[in-house]
Amino acid sequence: MSDFEMIEAEQICIIVNFGLGSKLLQIVKNYDVSAETVLLGKGTVNNRILDFLGLSDIRKEIVLMVANKNAADKILEKLNEEIDFEKPGHGIAFTTSVRLLVGTRGNQSDNLIERRGVDDNMYDAITVIVDMGKAEYVIDAATNAGSKGGTIIKGRGSGIHETSKLFSMDIEPEKEIVLILSEKDKTEAIVSSIRKELKIDEPGKGILYIQNVNKAYGLLK
Repeated sequence: MSDFEMIEAEQICIIVNFGLGSKLLQIVKNYDVSAETVLLGKGTVNNRILDFLGLSDIRKEIVLMVANKNAADKILEKLNEEIDFEKPGHGIAFTTSVRLLVGTRGNQSDNLIERRGVDDNMYDAITVIVDMGKAEYVIDAATNAGSKGGTIIKGRGSGIHETSKLFSMDIEPEKEIVLILSEKDKTEAIVSSIRKELKIDEPGKGILYIQNVNKAYGLLK
């Protein structure tokens, strides 16, 4: 019999202004969270569309957690009560499905879990991992295809939340991670533009993957 059990888990991603990450962790400390980490990032949204995500070219904290689906729903609702993501500039929060979870405390699974996305999902989360210095090119390519902006995460943070690991996985310090939330009807164009400009399909040029956004707060049309 396997040492691990099948789980239905979700990743919670919250992007807020610098200094709020610890507050978020305190809010959810009594919930059943299997893994959590805080990373430093930089918002990249153009000023004329700042209200779309409430992000600007300033330091951000990206709080990532993994929890079972029921707990994730409750956590997101609680955070929205405390932070009120619907107000411009208060940040964004969303969940995506987790298909494999190992190397963390609490529930773990060594089996891939196939889950169908909710039919009315409006957004995709596009993650691109590239060499240091290439993130701005990713943002430019995405913007040219209709993206409203994104968040750049350095391979290694700095300051009080400095970390070189994400859920027990090493993140190379010479890499940058770009997180873009895309309306579904724009995802294909954005991904095609990034692939073309960054030559992602060539070996060693980077990694790109897409996740369904299950539930989101703070995303304004």
